[in-house]
Amino acid sequence: MSTSHDGSPGVPAEGAAAAGSAPTPDAPARQGISRRGLLGLAGATVAGIGIGIGADRAVSAASGSASSPATRSYAFYGAHQAGIVTPAQDRLHFAAFDMAGDATRADLIELLQDWTVAAAAMTAGQDIGEFGAVGGNYDAPPSDTGEAQGLPASGLTITFGFGPSLFRGAADADRFGLAGKQPPALHPLPHFPGDMLDPAASDGDLCIQACADDPQVAVHAIRNLTRIAFGRASLRWSQLGFGRTSSTSTTQATPRNLFGFKDGTANVKAEETATVDKQIWVNSSDGPAWMSGGSYLVARRIRMTIETWDRTILREQEAVIGRTKGEGAPLSGGSEFTEPDFEATGRADQPLIAETAHVRLSHPTSNGGAAMLRRGYNFVDGNDELGRLNAGLFFLSYQRSPEQFITVQSQLAKNDALNEYIRHVGSALFAVPPGASQGGYIGEPLFA
Repeated sequence: MSTSHDGSPGVPAEGAAAAGSAPTPDAPARQGISRRGLLGLAGATVAGIGIGIGADRAVSAASGSASSPATRSYAFYGAHQAGIVTPAQDRLHFAAFDMAGDATRADLIELLQDWTVAAAAMTAGQDIGEFGAVGGNYDAPPSDTGEAQGLPASGLTITFGFGPSLFRGAADADRFGLAGKQPPALHPLPHFPGDMLDPAASDGDLCIQACADDPQVAVHAIRNLTRIAFGRASLRWSQLGFGRTSSTSTTQATPRNLFGFKDGTANVKAEETATVDKQIWVNSSDGPAWMSGGSYLVARRIRMTIETWDRTILREQEAVIGRTKGEGAPLSGGSEFTEPDFEATGRADQPLIAETAHVRLSHPTSNGGAAMLRRGYNFVDGNDELGRLNAGLFFLSYQRSPEQFITVQSQLAKNDALNEYIRHVGSALFAVPPGASQGGYIGEPLFA
């Protein structure tokens, strides 16, 4: 399989660690979750729980190779993190965390080590901990919360990222000795016209993206990783998503967003390895070295004014998007995957695809060739105080540089006719490091 693909099905054979995974002076290789991680699992006590969790058990369980979404599994370890070009699953639980005020560099390293062991177990369809959800001491909290008992891996992927504030906190404080390794591209996204961002639902020191084909499996992953973080990091904000709004593989049909339109027709696909290498993965020449093989993740919570859209005539809806609502074809003609013709005109020599149409403004030809791999999800979070649906798109995109997103979003924020129907209310940017080697941990090169 090409190295442009992440998360190939199946867990690597035990002991097949990639080259370059030797322990660093900061962090010896772990064989299980730390004592502090176990304290998080136990809440207030570790009575009756083993101090270490065997990494062998956690990561070497055989993965199902069947094609069923329920039994499908993806390796946690690899050159790239799973959950990027992996075929997009149907469900999401995304969470951003802040490190505790008194946390040290050692605490951060230990947390990443503990998260790695637990993530490798859960993506293999296993409980976390030596005794799992029900096999431990009756007088101690279980190691695993247990709501995924009996459920298969369901294609679970767990992807970790680092926010700008992890490198430089308030007043440029270098809390963890990482300021010198902050990527030049990793800074808070600029304020775009029309942004109505809620600071409490934006940014974060760390993020975890859990995707699966079963919502309970995705929630179980975030729940247990949050529990492990107890005392070292706390949940800042989170988002549940359903119904992927992009396809990341040519094997997937194009899904629809809550406006009823096909979404992600022109998305970068995993099989387009040359494009993935050019647009998604950080190159060794991009710097810094620890990010080579990683990517940059943009998360945007986009509220849709559903009620206003639902009262808009079909002709106007299609003009705003630039595609037909049924087939998803460009208004210049053809079928869904026909390349839009932005020069085609109709009555009175007016362009068939309006100058303000979303498909025109987001197209690479309008943005100097910039493209992104999108992994967004629909969300409905009840209703607001006026009885309107609190619903929309949780936009996720991966790109080699944040400038790719900034270029496209700057164009859309100023000119997109869709802005009448949407509001950007949450925003974050994270550096997603390359995958971990078996015996190592996520982000290990950062601490070398």
